Amino acid sequence: MHHLGPLTVHQFPCLQDNYGFLVRDEASGQVATVDTPDGKTIAEQSDRLGWRIDMILNTHWHPDHIGGNPHLVERFGCDVIAPAAEGEKIPHKTRAVAGGDEVRLGETRLRVIDVPGHTLGHIAYHSEEAGVAFVGDTLFSLGCGRMFEGDPETFWASLLKIRALPAETIIFCAHEYTAANAEFALSIDPANPALKARAEDVAALRARGEPTVPVRLADEIETNPFLRADDAGLAASLGLAGAPPHEVFAEIRSRKDRF
Repeated sequence: MHHLGPLTVHQFPCLQDNYGFLVRDEASGQVATVDTPDGKTIAEQSDRLGWRIDMILNTHWHPDHIGGNPHLVERFGCDVIAPAAEGEKIPHKTRAVAGGDEVRLGETRLRVIDVPGHTLGHIAYHSEEAGVAFVGDTLFSLGCGRMFEGDPETFWASLLKIRALPAETIIFCAHEYTAANAEFALSIDPANPALKARAEDVAALRARGEPTVPVRLADEIETNPFLRADDAGLAASLGLAGAPPHEVFAEIRSRKDRF
């Protein structure tokens, strides 16, 4: 359980490597689930806590993020907040939102950020008051989502939006991919001492069966190669000295796809 100012976040595993997040506004008691990888598991977790789900906050249309929408809507009658740019791909949507919109969970404000790239309509939810961001599959610890629908320039611009958040922001990403991401990151950035230390920490956490999520944005800025595509040294080591950052990002993403 993560206690973050006005919000409490209960994190738990879903499906093979997804995470579920139940988010409670302490002032009002209102609860949201960020995405719905497994509706039954999410409902069971909310029942165990004695929490009633008022709202679904969808980040994008992929089945492992919206699959539980029907079950939870039927069970709780909850609102479904979803990205406008995903059209009709998300079932039971009650409100479409886009970058700059605000969602209220009780007394807590969540700002919507457009972060296309993994999908063209992907959004993130950021609470400045709580110092947290729910980024779906756009950013992972030491990685980023596959570029299924966007192009490198679009995806890089989205990552810059996340990187521009306050450095102490706690990032909740949707999958436990960190160990594999660390192995890849070390393969292209082996001289980064902060990355070496992170990789050791990740290995120790996973050996104990503990999650590597959430992560502090400041740590990602230091160690995540996808957030460092504008680092001249990293670009040079990839044979791309002087190239625009989105081209460096594209090369890193391509290498990760083949790793």
